[in-house]
Amino acid sequence: MESFSRGWSFLQQAWGMAFKDKDLLKPSVYALVVGMIVSVIGIIPLAIAYFIFGGSQAGNFVLFILGGILVFAQFVVTYVFSGMTVYLIYGYLSEGDGRMDKAWAIVQRDFFDILTLAAASTAVNMLKSAAQRNRKNSVVSGLMRSATSLLETLWTEAAYLILPAMVIDDLNLKNSLQRVWNITKQNLLLIGISTVGVRWVTGLISFVFSAIGFAIAFVIGGGLGFVSGGNTAISVIGIVIGALVFFTFVMVASIFSSYTNTAYHTCLYIWARDVETAKAQGSSVPVSAPAPLAAALA
Repeated sequence: MESFSRGWSFLQQAWGMAFKDKDLLKPSVYALVVGMIVSVIGIIPLAIAYFIFGGSQAGNFVLFILGGILVFAQFVVTYVFSGMTVYLIYGYLSEGDGRMDKAWAIVQRDFFDILTLAAASTAVNMLKSAAQRNRKNSVVSGLMRSATSLLETLWTEAAYLILPAMVIDDLNLKNSLQRVWNITKQNLLLIGISTVGVRWVTGLISFVFSAIGFAIAFVIGGGLGFVSGGNTAISVIGIVIGALVFFTFVMVASIFSSYTNTAYHTCLYIWARDVETAKAQGSSVPVSAPAPLAAALA
């Protein structure tokens, strides 16, 4: 319950920032829209390759490569707009205003570094996918699946902190990894209660919101189908409206989750960075965490 309470406190503070400065939410919305467009475009060559090559070994290889390209493109979209969110939050906390023009300029400056981060994340994702497709019941196969799943979990958490290092401190992938590792060694990330709490609250609210969307969609679709009296056109309209309602709720839940997670890790990195700087300067004065994170750390 303490974990949940701290997560809820951070959520209130983080969304308080967003309501005061609406620009903080824009990249999450853009990421969702652009990501959907990229997915639709990327599915076309995958579908064509599937119909041409079928289930052959060569076809599976082609599909694997095309799938990797699509995953890479999705990571690029995610990191570009998450990077904008990071800098907007940094600008808001340091200057009182997150400016879209500055955030866009920073992302353009760090675009190559973002590409390297996307490539690394794609490699981890593809490695896990390859291990998961190996359905042999041997001990080695089971260990590989567990190891790659753990690797993906650790890398995902690391990437959340690598991105602020790139955007805020203009570091490349190698130096960002070193920075995050140094921060970890100094025990500045031992705040499990707040981390779990933020994830718990975010996941719970996203799930509840999606479930409400599904219930409303089911009532609309089922209701119109029931009153249609067998009229196919009305039934189809009901299904379409229900689907639109459901996906709208899912999209809002996705934006909510994306912004909250990015805000948490950005505040975490800023705090760890300030503590690291203070220690390097020999200061013994405690460094205050950014307001949203301070609420979570209690």
